[in-house]
Amino acid sequence: MTIRVVAINGSPRKNGNTQLMLDAAVETMKSDGIDVEHISLAEHDIRPCDGCERCNKEPWACPIEDDAAKILKKMVAADGILMGSPVYFGGVTAQMKALFDRSAMPYKEMELKDKVGGALSCGGGAHGGQELTIWQIVTFFTMHDMIVANSSGGLYGAMGVGNDRGDVRNDLEGLKSARNLGKRMVELLKSR
Repeated sequence: MTIRVVAINGSPRKNGNTQLMLDAAVETMKSDGIDVEHISLAEHDIRPCDGCERCNKEPWACPIEDDAAKILKKMVAADGILMGSPVYFGGVTAQMKALFDRSAMPYKEMELKDKVGGALSCGGGAHGGQELTIWQIVTFFTMHDMIVANSSGGLYGAMGVGNDRGDVRNDLEGLKSARNLGKRMVELLKSR
């Protein structure tokens, strides 16, 4: 049976440092036979939740016509979800936060429950908010009763440093944490 993971890049910028971190984790997963689909939120229209409460009354009933439901359905169909965001003012990007809020659609029936989740982040400085950004992603996972993978040593996820496009290539420890996160996700996925 094929194990499937969706790797979601929350950056509004394509092919930046967050993508390089995701690629490091995905490389490890693919070498262990995991099927991975990349989703870049920069290529999708994800609008904020307007609080209409329709999805609370009926799962997947959302009047907003954008790409959120399509992406969330891919997440529901996957066995694992790897999410990465650059640090934007100490947290996830607006695009990723909008996807979190719109995940009320599968929440009513707990359709993400027991999926394996991995979080990573890249910031402009060594103490640039990566841990807080990862914690927001982990909070999303716990809200959906998912299984959270740690990269190693009790870390919340993988954290990288890079400001200009490609800078994270110089952060060997950050890339190693991303590979370790991918490895731990594989262990959890194969143990189910």
